[in-house]
Amino acid sequence: MLLLGIDVGTSSIKVSVVDSESQLSVASAQHPETESAIISTHPGWAEQSPDTWWKDVQQAILKAHGTKKYDPSKIGAIGIAYQMHGLVMVDKDKESIRNSIIWCDSRAVETGDKAFHAIGETKCLSHLLNSPGNFTASKLAWVKANEPQHYNKIHKVMLPGDFIAMKLTGKVNTSVSALSEGVFWDFQSEELSKDVFKHFNFEEQLIPDIEPVFANHGALSRAAANALSLTEGIPVTYKAGDQPNNALSLNVMEPGEVAATAGTSGVIYGVTENLFFDQQSRVNSFAHVNYESGKKRLGVLLCINGTGIMNSWMRNTFAAGTSYKAIDEQAKKIEAGSNGLIVLPFGNGAERMLGNKIIGAHFHNIDLNLHTQAHVFRAVQEGIAFAFRYGLDIMRENGMNPKVIRAGRANLFLSDVFIQAFVNATNTPLELYESDGSVGAAIGAGIGAGIYSNGKGAFRKMKPLKIVQPNEASLYDSLYQKWNKALALHLD
Repeated sequence: MLLLGIDVGTSSIKVSVVDSESQLSVASAQHPETESAIISTHPGWAEQSPDTWWKDVQQAILKAHGTKKYDPSKIGAIGIAYQMHGLVMVDKDKESIRNSIIWCDSRAVETGDKAFHAIGETKCLSHLLNSPGNFTASKLAWVKANEPQHYNKIHKVMLPGDFIAMKLTGKVNTSVSALSEGVFWDFQSEELSKDVFKHFNFEEQLIPDIEPVFANHGALSRAAANALSLTEGIPVTYKAGDQPNNALSLNVMEPGEVAATAGTSGVIYGVTENLFFDQQSRVNSFAHVNYESGKKRLGVLLCINGTGIMNSWMRNTFAAGTSYKAIDEQAKKIEAGSNGLIVLPFGNGAERMLGNKIIGAHFHNIDLNLHTQAHVFRAVQEGIAFAFRYGLDIMRENGMNPKVIRAGRANLFLSDVFIQAFVNATNTPLELYESDGSVGAAIGAGIGAGIYSNGKGAFRKMKPLKIVQPNEASLYDSLYQKWNKALALHLD
């Protein structure tokens, strides 16, 4: 049987078709080829159109069919991964009401802070495991207060993956994992948070039916099947946010295991069996894909908004038309530390690990007689690696001390310069795998469809491509201390 995985990313939609027996991708495609736009009508705002996601999903699937590397009639289950925390609202006709307010949008920070204090900080952290912060519930409250003409039309509220599943099947449902990432879920009472719904004056019927992550979320409708040249009735058997899904794709399922990504945003994601929370809500806990009330598996997520987007900005600004590989080759010629040039990569909205502050991106110590384009290339990648170190230290403060970090060989983890900086800055070995979100979504579909009895069976053939050990940890620690002092100037 073949499995179809759909990854609804910020930059594009990617799909992969995976052979369930070999667990290898037989074809993949993405749409659009260039990065999707983020709509920003005000500073700190970030939106995308759910209907554009759906159009891009269709184009990506048809493009994968066009490779002629498989028979679409052999696809037996569909899985979906999606950008987390986005707010999607649909009316009674299941049409989107407005653009999705996506993960890096900062407009609801004040709304969430007020809720944090009104509900009570201790109660929020012990029951929600997070401050309401800038998450989906706070975004919905912002719409309620500022756009009542939209709020009053809402039939159901959902996350981006729920929307794509609805377009595929006509069914509207969600999961505990999705609700927890929106900060709608009370982990103590194992139900929708009465405190959140009372404070924001939300009606519980706005929330769709709740299903497990691995479940039948609906069957492919005739209209969708015709549009996608697929067989009517194929079940959607898995839906998860991109970071829990990335962890799944790297077989990070049990306490102590840790995954990382460095795409548009950067993430370290560790699994724990405890109801974990950070007193300052700088890192966040959500129900992992294998969370059960009797066997708790929480994903502790450190998110840095300004990672891959900083690297992309750097290329577009300083080396338009140059490949990332060519940029990496130039950066390799510069010694570690970039001759004192320091970059703070925080130019993509409020950073939770910095207390939801918007400090912007900064260059420090530019010497016009010394620093070249290549210094900028290296300093940007080192600055991103140091941002990971800063966040990992917060996780270490809270008792999470990974012995190894797993990552897919993609995005910034394609760069030798970044890998060197990441491993040495964090002083943690790195295992690199051939993995991406759409492949993980396909494997998740296989678990949900019962093709694999559990996660262990789904990843029995997974082997690391490469293991990278720290070799200059002392040098990078001294460089990090200088970077951290520069950051402190913007946090006062």
